[in-house]
Amino acid sequence: MPNLVLVTITMFSRKVEKGLDKHNVFADFPKGRVAFFVTTNVHKLNEARQVLAEQGLAAAMLRIEAIEVQSDHLEEIAEASVRDAVEKSGLPVLVEDAGLFIEALKGFPGPYSSYVYRTLGTKGILKLMEGIAKRNAYFHSVVVFHSPEQASPQCFHGKVEGELAVKERGNQGFGYDPIFEPRAGTGKTFAEMTTAEKNRFSHRALAIRKFAAWYKST
Repeated sequence: MPNLVLVTITMFSRKVEKGLDKHNVFADFPKGRVAFFVTTNVHKLNEARQVLAEQGLAAAMLRIEAIEVQSDHLEEIAEASVRDAVEKSGLPVLVEDAGLFIEALKGFPGPYSSYVYRTLGTKGILKLMEGIAKRNAYFHSVVVFHSPEQASPQCFHGKVEGELAVKERGNQGFGYDPIFEPRAGTGKTFAEMTTAEKNRFSHRALAIRKFAAWYKST
């Protein structure tokens, strides 16, 4: 199994874009034991780093840009991105996409969670939920691995059930974390948890653990 490149879509690395050091970028890492995680979100990077460390995998960074298609299915979005990333980089990559699905809003924002967060934010979601007693929701993460040697991508899913809080609580994490309480937790929102606490329950951690177990066994 070649070295792993873990990718969250951001922007082109100058080295990859110019074709420099493309095959030497792994020189300082043990083969098959490193994950390159590319993101502008330090919280997501730290979550992935801790989960991978549990499995004996290191986390580093690589910058690359890939397409993000519009779809009603997280898996289709992640698969399109991972295929494009592999084609552009020539490296094995892992892409993650996630969404918040709210029962009372018929699954909204779901696969459009990133766009909705940028436009409405958590306050906008809470506004939509005013007066609604049933606040069931879940986070769903899809982690997809692909490499130039594979015929098709490999998908890993993580899902965590919970409820929406009536107001924002906590200043940790990112995105919808201040308004989501995982059912398996202790009543805290994700934003009231440390990274280690959140990784005990989170959709992203579940999906990455499934990937890590598979990757180490191949």
